[in-house]
Amino acid sequence: MDLAMQEIKQNTFLKEKDKLLGFIRSRVSTMEEAEDILQDVFYQFVAGFQSIESLDRVTSWLYSVARNKIIDRYRRDASRPQRTDFELISGRDDEAPLTLQEILPDLDNTPEATLLREAIWDEISEALADLPEEQRAIFILNEIEEKGFREISEETGVSINTLLSRKRYAIMALRKRLQKFYDDLTQD
Repeated sequence: MDLAMQEIKQNTFLKEKDKLLGFIRSRVSTMEEAEDILQDVFYQFVAGFQSIESLDRVTSWLYSVARNKIIDRYRRDASRPQRTDFELISGRDDEAPLTLQEILPDLDNTPEATLLREAIWDEISEALADLPEEQRAIFILNEIEEKGFREISEETGVSINTLLSRKRYAIMALRKRLQKFYDDLTQD
């Protein structure tokens, strides 16, 4: 590649760099992420300069590449489980009412999220099998079968306070197990 062509590349990119960075920054959450994407765009610009039909089309090409890089970043981030702290989600107060919903992460409907959801349910099933029978039974009756504590108490003859206590211990054990599972998933 001749020197004149390199200079054209450099000047074209430098002319658009600030506007392009602003465009990217308005679509991502951090400046570091925007700068990373800008760097990817620049790399692709240098690598693919010969494929651009004319210098008139460079600006639209740069913005198209930037849009694609932003989309790729969102797709990548959506497929990667985010770090979750189940203690923070459900609160550290042991007296607070605990439900399964409080310890499950909020996932969308992407194929990756569906796989993660299945893996979480597998982990919950294994964790339930490890619980003492009384805790497992109250958890299943209340969370899965959606029976109220009064109804369960009447059926089993066990006091509501005892049922609440067993459920709390079950949820705490599940929360601890899911935190370990999530920590293992998110380690690089």
